[in-house]
Amino acid sequence: MPLIIFAAGIIFNNYEQDRRDATQRVLETVRSIRLVLDAEMQRMTGGLQVLALTNSLRSGDFNSFRRIAAGFLDQYGKDGVVLVADSAGRQLFSSLTPDVANLPPRNNRDIVEKVFATKRPYYSNLFVGVVKKTLIVTVEVPVIRDGEVLYDISFSPPLEIFQAIIEQQRPDKDWTISIFDGEGVNFARVPNPQATIGMPASPSLRAQMFRNPEATFATVSLEGVPLITSIARSSLTGWTVAAGTAETSLVAPLWRSLAITSVIGGVLLMVGLAFAVRMATAIARGEMLHDLLIEELNHRVKNTLAILQSIATQTFRSASRAEREKFEGRLGALAEAHNLLSQEKWQGSELQDVIARVLNPYLLSNPERVRKFGPKVPLSPRLAVILSMILHEIATNAAKYGALSNDTGTVTLDWEIIEESDGRKLRLLWTEAGGPHVTAPAQRGFGSRLIERSARDQLGGEATVDFLPGGVVYTLTSALEHES
Repeated sequence: MPLIIFAAGIIFNNYEQDRRDATQRVLETVRSIRLVLDAEMQRMTGGLQVLALTNSLRSGDFNSFRRIAAGFLDQYGKDGVVLVADSAGRQLFSSLTPDVANLPPRNNRDIVEKVFATKRPYYSNLFVGVVKKTLIVTVEVPVIRDGEVLYDISFSPPLEIFQAIIEQQRPDKDWTISIFDGEGVNFARVPNPQATIGMPASPSLRAQMFRNPEATFATVSLEGVPLITSIARSSLTGWTVAAGTAETSLVAPLWRSLAITSVIGGVLLMVGLAFAVRMATAIARGEMLHDLLIEELNHRVKNTLAILQSIATQTFRSASRAEREKFEGRLGALAEAHNLLSQEKWQGSELQDVIARVLNPYLLSNPERVRKFGPKVPLSPRLAVILSMILHEIATNAAKYGALSNDTGTVTLDWEIIEESDGRKLRLLWTEAGGPHVTAPAQRGFGSRLIERSARDQLGGEATVDFLPGGVVYTLTSALEHES
């Protein structure tokens, strides 16, 4: 799952980068179209300015001028129209007909007046031509003689010229490109030019169109398609070029990548889950087998101890009761140690638990008689068994002769881990108080020898006993380097 989320993050980051790249590409495209449009309009304007300098036009010889105008129109096709009007808007010349007497006056008088007033070219908005009755735009150029404007020469190019410009510049079918006049009305567009020419820009585009000469923003096309749109207004004509690419062209690859990543991630997740289930099953089987083997081991150990106890009872039938109880007590301590290890599945046990198991029979009436102080010390199975035997011998002696033989005696158990040159060691101190007066025994018994030898041979340490008048003190050390 984290890998799927990470992959989705990378895909989204790539989408954001693609979006930035697309925004830059849209802006560069609209700038390119504006430059092409300006170049074409400058060429038209230059051609009209050449016509305005001809002697036939400046002298009013319109018959001679017709031939020259026809040469200009040949490069734009049959639908282009050249008109010449005076300051009142009366048509003095039309490339459509030599019968100008019956032609109506120009219907965009305001732009004619601007040409006469400023003596410079102008570019009209989209309007319906008075003669052709179709939507047109015009290029207006003054005809000047002796510093005065004689006429306004006007050229209405075929709108197909502008349509061809944007179709040639369109990168692919996901793009929407338009050319708007100074009032935001379409006069060239892809797609759907027939249905949209003469219509104003979409509300989302129109709201931004006149705020800045150049900008990029999100819009919705007339067809309802969300777009990333850039606009660029021409300082020459006042017209605006708008180009936008569909949001779906960016979002579709994003969803496709997310879908592919999700499928792959899902497959990997299922494979991972199947592998995890298989591993869990194998581990569970291993745990079951381990538990079964432990139970079998415990069963055999208990059977062995029971057989050993039966043999000892038969063997020591003629021995004293005290000797039999002493031997059975040692077997019991060994059995308790094995029970504790069985609970921990033979993984070892804590020193606190070993001490509690051994001393529990002596504390039933007064648990406060034994005080224990020391850190947690994990013990290996071998250490746990040996320490159980040693503590059992010490506690048995205390119960028979020492502090646990009366109702007022106490035992303090302190232990610590010490660092020595040959490794870590456990140091345990058993201190008795409140018991009968202590005198050193005349000879060492089997229990004392068991404690001493076990500490030396099995624990890699030593055991000492001090028979102080106030109470017996046992000191036991055990190596821990490889045991816990």
